[in-house]
Amino acid sequence: MKYFILLLLIFSISKQSNGQAEYVNDQPFWQEYHEGYVIDTAAEANDVKHISVNRQQAWIVTSAGVYMKNNNENSWKKVPVDGNNGPVFTVATDVKGITWIGAWNGVYKFQNNSLQLVPGTNGPISVLSNSNEGLYAIGPDGIWLLSNEHFAKLSYNIPRSVRNAVSDGNNGLWIASDVGLYHCYQQQTVCIRQTDLLLSAYIKDVAVSDDNTLWTAGLGGVSVLEKNSHKRFIRPENGCPSIYVNAIHTSPDGSMWIGTDVGLARFYKDGTHSLLFSRRWLMNDHVNDITFDEEGSAWIATSKGVSVIKRRKMTLADKQEFFYSVLMKRHIREPWIAGQCHLNIEGDVNSWIPEDDDNDGEFTSNYLAMESFRYATTKDPQAKKNAEKAFHFLKLLQEVTGTNGFFARSIVPVDWAGRVHDGNRTYNDQQLAAEQVQEPRFKPVQTRWHRSKDGKWLWKGDTSSDEVCGHMMGYFFYYLLAADDKEKQIISKHVGLLVDHLIANNFCLVDIDGKHTRWGVWSPDRLNNDPEWAPDRSQNSMEMLAFLKLAYYMTNDEKYQQQYLTLINKHGYLENMKNIVHQNPAWFVYFDVVLQAYMYPILLTCEKDSTLHNFYQQHMDEWMDKRRNDQNPLVNFFYCFARNKKEEIKASSDFLINTPLDLIDWTVDHTKREDVQIVRSPVLDDAQVNILPPPSIRYVVRWDKNPWAAVNGYPNMEREPVFWLLPYWMGRYLGMIR
Repeated sequence: MKYFILLLLIFSISKQSNGQAEYVNDQPFWQEYHEGYVIDTAAEANDVKHISVNRQQAWIVTSAGVYMKNNNENSWKKVPVDGNNGPVFTVATDVKGITWIGAWNGVYKFQNNSLQLVPGTNGPISVLSNSNEGLYAIGPDGIWLLSNEHFAKLSYNIPRSVRNAVSDGNNGLWIASDVGLYHCYQQQTVCIRQTDLLLSAYIKDVAVSDDNTLWTAGLGGVSVLEKNSHKRFIRPENGCPSIYVNAIHTSPDGSMWIGTDVGLARFYKDGTHSLLFSRRWLMNDHVNDITFDEEGSAWIATSKGVSVIKRRKMTLADKQEFFYSVLMKRHIREPWIAGQCHLNIEGDVNSWIPEDDDNDGEFTSNYLAMESFRYATTKDPQAKKNAEKAFHFLKLLQEVTGTNGFFARSIVPVDWAGRVHDGNRTYNDQQLAAEQVQEPRFKPVQTRWHRSKDGKWLWKGDTSSDEVCGHMMGYFFYYLLAADDKEKQIISKHVGLLVDHLIANNFCLVDIDGKHTRWGVWSPDRLNNDPEWAPDRSQNSMEMLAFLKLAYYMTNDEKYQQQYLTLINKHGYLENMKNIVHQNPAWFVYFDVVLQAYMYPILLTCEKDSTLHNFYQQHMDEWMDKRRNDQNPLVNFFYCFARNKKEEIKASSDFLINTPLDLIDWTVDHTKREDVQIVRSPVLDDAQVNILPPPSIRYVVRWDKNPWAAVNGYPNMEREPVFWLLPYWMGRYLGMIR
């Protein structure tokens, strides 16, 4: 992707003696963002065929007629074509800024605030093309050239199926048609349709690049010619997302923008390319036309409206401020929960309401860690205060249950009772039987939401193992980086309480029904002896060792160390943990990667025994070797923190730069693309793509999801930007982003 290559230019990268990047200096880069326009309520009005812009207006031709928008307005108004209701086909703006329309009965000019028919052409005009010599008008009946306010017909012999045309810069025209590429110059017409020059004879658009090569777009992909000789083909195997290419345009920076049935592909002078698709970037992936305004913004005609791809200079520090502002505005709810928000209207952040999530505890723990790194880096007292608020919410999750160590997934105000996720339900015998056969470890939980004793909250039970991992990670970094001595005592006592609960219940998380939660099992009896728990043996062994080691580190109470050593020496938990990097592919889920990343810093920081510490070091190194291709900045920075190294900085900074500003979880469906393959590796249970999508064309990540997923997203949700802020502040703390 272009942004990845540009890092070499837009970042000053310091090198260690071994050549590994040590840090980057934060320099401005171009951040792209999308503005979309719905033209009218009628579907045909949003089927935009052609688009043109000038200094004052944007003009479009749609299936419902001609529309115009002034630059200082957001709404489009329909412009009558001389009182006639016949079809219109194209729009162009000449060098003087005058707008012209090609319609069923000729060419119209916009003057005196109306479109007026200009005499001189015959029949429908489907193509208008600017040149130094004037405006060309083309239709089934021939070619006309506007000169001195009059159209004169030219004698070129061309096909009737002309789709677009571009000046050759030398008083001639290149013409795209259904039956080949035509060159009209010096009173002669040359047809090109040879298969060694063109992928197919069905050509929909043509453009001349800055280096004077000719790019033709049509069925099969893009054919590039240089001096009437073949230069290259661009097909799916070369980065074109579809064989159906509808439009092509040279951008102000010299890159070639290609509009297809599956979004926009951009090909750059340095040989790289990138893709923009999905509703995050386009009103619809079917692109019909492309143009650029004087500021370099791309205006895209799609089958469901107009998209404008804009850009602005930002640094990572600027981006941090933007995301932090959004976080505080829409993603912190009482009593200080960091979470997603629901959009009542798909894609409309002005319609947001807060909502609960199963992992509110875990993802607030990520927020707690983020604020802790922010405080450790900047000493901003507000960061410390926010971290304290987040910690006391997590502590409240335990207190609200009224138990001695069990904690809730989340809490909501009691008046949310009718709109919580995963509400209370009942199971009949038949349903229970079906669930137990489908999932032998299934636990029927009929009452998931409970009222707190003070009547203020509803709290959700059946807390999972990943919640415990997230909590422990957050407590660890808060304790290490931000908490004062008084807070450290509170954290130590709280962590001890949670771990005491696990020890007392044979290393299980036990709900108020007296039974372990569905996923809250770390017991050697289950992990080592129950075949149904074999998939979790390695992962959960690692987790429990980290929980015990953290409790010992914080409290210095020997009972935790004794339990830790018993699990290692008697129950083989280190041997179990070894197999994490050799996980059976049937049992591998990507979320486990993040849970493992949570645990390594705890084990490597808290373990003082040299033999065990060396084991954890080697284990994490082997683990990291398998994770580098994920280009996950959270994983990368956890590794750098735990191993006191500075690695993978380019992959991490690439992610931070390429992440879009739009946090709506738009559905991204890579199965529509022809330039990638759908595979089942590394996660056999997920449909994935064989090439890791950059963040710009990935669903909004929460690190619990597979970044290689082929289809994901929920456009009625805006995700909290902690997924970006946590690795950013880790990079700042580690001195890898300066």
